[in-house]
Amino acid sequence: MASHPLHPNIVVNLLKDNGINKVKLFDADDWTVSSLYGSGIEVMLGIPNDMLKKMASDYDNAKDWVKHNVTKHLRDDHGGTDIRYVGVGNEPFLTSYNGTFIKLVLPALKNIQKALNEAGLGDKIKATIPQNADVYESSSNTPSDGNFRNDIKDLMHDIVSFLNDNKSPFMVNIYPFLSLYDNPNFPRDFAFFDGGSKSINDKNNLNYDNVFDANHDTLVWSLKKAGFPNMKIIVGEVGWPTDGDKDATVDLAKKFYSGLLKRLAKNKGTPLRPGHIETYLFSLFDEDIKSVAPGFFERHWGIFRYDGQPKFSMDFSGEGHEKMPIGAKGVQYLEKKWCVLDSSVKNMSAVGSEVNYACSMSDCTSLGPGTSCEKLNQRDSASYAFNIYFQMNDQSVEACDFSGLAKIVTQNASRDGCLFPIQIESSAVVIGLGSHMFRTLVAATLVMTLLVIL
Repeated sequence: MASHPLHPNIVVNLLKDNGINKVKLFDADDWTVSSLYGSGIEVMLGIPNDMLKKMASDYDNAKDWVKHNVTKHLRDDHGGTDIRYVGVGNEPFLTSYNGTFIKLVLPALKNIQKALNEAGLGDKIKATIPQNADVYESSSNTPSDGNFRNDIKDLMHDIVSFLNDNKSPFMVNIYPFLSLYDNPNFPRDFAFFDGGSKSINDKNNLNYDNVFDANHDTLVWSLKKAGFPNMKIIVGEVGWPTDGDKDATVDLAKKFYSGLLKRLAKNKGTPLRPGHIETYLFSLFDEDIKSVAPGFFERHWGIFRYDGQPKFSMDFSGEGHEKMPIGAKGVQYLEKKWCVLDSSVKNMSAVGSEVNYACSMSDCTSLGPGTSCEKLNQRDSASYAFNIYFQMNDQSVEACDFSGLAKIVTQNASRDGCLFPIQIESSAVVIGLGSHMFRTLVAATLVMTLLVIL
């Protein structure tokens, strides 16, 4: 969900340079999937929620989808694209959806897996449903009390039964950051892996010193109670944002990933399910047009910035040899120009409305309390808002006017630890309409990537 997505070939090279050998996509965009052709990277495709009705209502639709989005990309003498999974929907049972997709998901899942099977692909390529962790719950917060949510329990039993019959994994997204964000009384250390938090003691003398393990094993208990104690679990998303909230910082993200990756590398597993856990990190890049309904942090999950440059040192192998990941190569930037509040402006009364407009049409999630740009004064905050609007509109002269309050400068406007970015040349198709620019995202950016589990 980026206004200026990187070219898919640049992204694939970034993945390979960093030893990332699996990637999870949120759709099946042809350009993106084709760019992974012959890369040796395992791929999970996605079917968005707004396509579930089409996939559920008619098997022929599912059959056509598999033909045009899976079969055409498969291995040939030149390697093909190594597709392993199809994600049917994305967190379709979120309570905020008010049951919109409840009757659609299982029929869509069945049709897609049937189409894969009939195409002779079912042994290698499995359909599953990336679920939010809210599909299960525990009344006591101990994993052993875990069970699927009452309103969807019967449906979840039918889903896991179908997954089991087809040897497909259960995929779940686990977010320790959200546990901390949603609950002011949540013990901070329990979100990390340092062992500094008070443990939860559960049945069979199992102890939990972090929420990731506790959440994962709440799912294991839920599957046990559904009759499938040994079902494979894949963590489809886990990560930590770097801006947009007081707990969304580069330092905390580095701390979280360092602890997580070391545990994964040791194949320690969880107290109830020791061993390897296949895990996808969310996400590869920041997304400057993603919905901020859950919070400003939603646009800052990336391990890499919008331009493919790393934010902090880490070791994808989990061996503790932390260094800056290799950034994207061959990225083309716009000119070194910034849009700022004109220094001649003395009366700030008219600036507020212009800032509000700029922010409503761009991305000001790095402004405000608890963000990376919180130290900016009123004038600098206005400059930040003007510049981000200017950059997202490809440095159009018309985008740096603001009723005559702004001007274009060639000196870097970044200050006080706050980055005033220069936008990149986009791989999207740009369509002009009057003085406004609209983007058709031709390339599905690799927004949710898996991390290499070596």
